[in-house]
Amino acid sequence: GGLPWVEVGGERFCVELAVTPEERARGLMFRDSLPKGHGMVFLFEQEEYQSFWMKNTRIPLDILYFDAERRLVSASERTPPCRLGDRCPSYPSDGPAKYVLELNAGEAARLGLQRGAELKFGPGIAAD
Repeated sequence: GGLPWVEVGGERFCVELAVTPEERARGLMFRDSLPKGHGMVFLFEQEEYQSFWMKNTRIPLDILYFDAERRLVSASERTPPCRLGDRCPSYPSDGPAKYVLELNAGEAARLGLQRGAELKFGPGIAAD
């Protein structure tokens, strides 16, 4: 039971998984808060440049991009919520990414995450 988890920077986070295109498009939209120690992992079929935006997102987030080896390639830290609809800016990754982890804003800095940091998956998360 319980939510799947990931580990990054020596800490575990309970995560929801966004696997289908619909789940990935919705992400953390329309949420008023994200519990401490929680996040969302986006799983993509291909390792490629990813770009996220904060349309309809109400909470500031750290958006962490990981490659197929689950190493941190890029981070958009303290990304602000956006209420501009389709005029919201996007935040592209600096390199090809296959996995994206969204955490509450400030977590990456608190954990001291650097490029190359490893994302570990708990059981039940399919990493092919």
